[in-house]
Amino acid sequence: MEQKNNKQVNWKSRLHDIIYEADTKEGKLFDIILIITIIISIVLVMLESVSSIDQKYHNILNISEWIITILFTIEYIARIICIKKPTSYIFSFYGIIDFLATIPKYISLIFVGTHALIALRALRLLRVFRILKLARYMGASINLVAALKASRIKIFVFLFAIIVLTIILGTIMYLVEGPQNGFTSIPYSMYWAIVTLTTVGYGDISPHTPFGQFIASIVMVLGYGIIAVPTGIVTSELTKADTKVPINTQHCTNCGSDKHLDNAKYCNNCGAKL
Repeated sequence: MEQKNNKQVNWKSRLHDIIYEADTKEGKLFDIILIITIIISIVLVMLESVSSIDQKYHNILNISEWIITILFTIEYIARIICIKKPTSYIFSFYGIIDFLATIPKYISLIFVGTHALIALRALRLLRVFRILKLARYMGASINLVAALKASRIKIFVFLFAIIVLTIILGTIMYLVEGPQNGFTSIPYSMYWAIVTLTTVGYGDISPHTPFGQFIASIVMVLGYGIIAVPTGIVTSELTKADTKVPINTQHCTNCGSDKHLDNAKYCNNCGAKL
């Protein structure tokens, strides 16, 4: 009985290393195959949206999607089986993404037209970060997150000021240009102010009077300065941050947590031995 349990543990441990770990040869190969499959699946959805291609190859596309869906289902179940606390994976970010990427094809059997939701599989491409070993740059990303948190109040005040500015500009342009020139309401004039202030300029509405064009010119120039403000705020906080935490891609077999420190022997989430 004990030998049987050991074999079961070894089997699950082996499966866990293949599915979750990117540091092993098998893990890298598994992730590469997974991402290639995801890309193929997304391409199939795109091709199916082209009516001429769908009419000619509908059966081939449909069968291919079902094959990939079944493979994803097997992979999803395997991820649940090889971890001691399945709920930690099921309700994790990647677990929810994996679930959403798997069910659309099944839902399409009940609700017609929902197969396009298969494009959600594109979110699973986030796993490419594990293959590219970008975890070694995680310290830089932690600095960025810390800088964003530190500057959130300043950014909020900045956005509030922009909202006030667009209300003022929208009201002024509504009074200056009026409905006869396309500024039919203050909200619609505010839309013009946002588009102009962000230097997008769709061109669907534009001032016609000399005074309105003068105001528009000021708003356009002002837009370039406004773009630089949040960048400067975050950059200032980034220069203050000095967080350099070496993190690897090792997964905990108990709770599925990752992003452990290099040379860590225990999980930073549940305390289980790595």
